[in-house]
Amino acid sequence: MDLKSYFQRIGFEGEPAPTLETLALLQRRHAEAIPFENLDSLLRQPVRLDLPSLEQKLVHRGRGGYCFEQNHLFRAALEAIGFTVTGLAARVLWNIPEGVIPPRSHMLLRVDLDGRSWIADVGFGVLTLTAPLMLEADTEQPTPHETFRLAPRNGEFVMESRIRDRWAPMYRFDLNPQERVDYEVSNWHVSTHPESLFVNALLASRVAPGARHTLFNNELSTHSTEAGTEKRLLVNEGELRNALENVIGLNLPAGPDVDALLERIAATPAP
Repeated sequence: MDLKSYFQRIGFEGEPAPTLETLALLQRRHAEAIPFENLDSLLRQPVRLDLPSLEQKLVHRGRGGYCFEQNHLFRAALEAIGFTVTGLAARVLWNIPEGVIPPRSHMLLRVDLDGRSWIADVGFGVLTLTAPLMLEADTEQPTPHETFRLAPRNGEFVMESRIRDRWAPMYRFDLNPQERVDYEVSNWHVSTHPESLFVNALLASRVAPGARHTLFNNELSTHSTEAGTEKRLLVNEGELRNALENVIGLNLPAGPDVDALLERIAATPAP
């Protein structure tokens, strides 16, 4: 793991040590610097999870990625510093009708530190955690953005976020460790299955101090902790490209396939 380049990418300075302070700072810096995005899936390009590919894409090329890419990279950095990290898997509940059982399509991390366990997750798009959470049930835990809690349910934990006056379920998970092959299978499914959202819609987001920027196809939303949510429809390829580069913070790849994709998405009718 090239920690020097990773630290430069996320704007981390100082001497890293396996402490809670370092974990919290790394998680926030990572979430603010490396966007969530699924361009490769939309372009029908393979999404690779080996560390050299992740470093090349997310660190050196200025791209982003989704949960498997983000949390694999974050895990590698944490382990290189000296943290004890376990990969976990979750079933996404966000915007899923009640009663539907989704696959385990999300990756998150458990970090054991000084006799306590913490949940770290830099890859949940619209609600990416900007601070580690104690692995402790029914405790409201504020972060630099939203407040979260882990609700126990049938031997699992449900990650919930407080959205205005209600608790919204994000995903549910247990503490069974996951192996690399488990993530490879799930990654292949979400990046290639014809009914996967990741091959049918543009998803991109980035955390900023006091705000979250989210792009769903050509609808750009900015949620401010102070001013609420503003939405804007991007009506042409230029507006969409500008949002991806200057709001989401992506270094877009060049090529006619990217140009055609952006033109197609910009033509998406208003929801």
